[in-house]
Amino acid sequence: MFKDLDPILHSQLRLAIVSLLMNGKEAEFTLIKEKTNATAGNLSVQLQKLKDAGYIDVIKQFKENYPQTVCKITKEGMKAFDAYVKAIQTYLQSSNKKQKV
Repeated sequence: MFKDLDPILHSQLRLAIVSLLMNGKEAEFTLIKEKTNATAGNLSVQLQKLKDAGYIDVIKQFKENYPQTVCKITKEGMKAFDAYVKAIQTYLQSSNKKQKV
């Protein structure tokens, strides 16, 4: 009845990152840090976990002689997010059904 939840997305910070990227498809490291209130170190670790899972691409480049890190969601990441949302919905739907006693 209940679907397994993706352990990669079940982390609050990783879920927040992917949610941000689902809205805009890509975002700079500084924007993600600002929106999630994460420390730079923790954010870097969580981005690496998402990258290792194939859910995001991390592009390091220079913009006006300053380093810039851009994160983009992959098709795999979009599929994983959609599956995660559907799995959560099964939990919510179950709690909304009245139990017969």
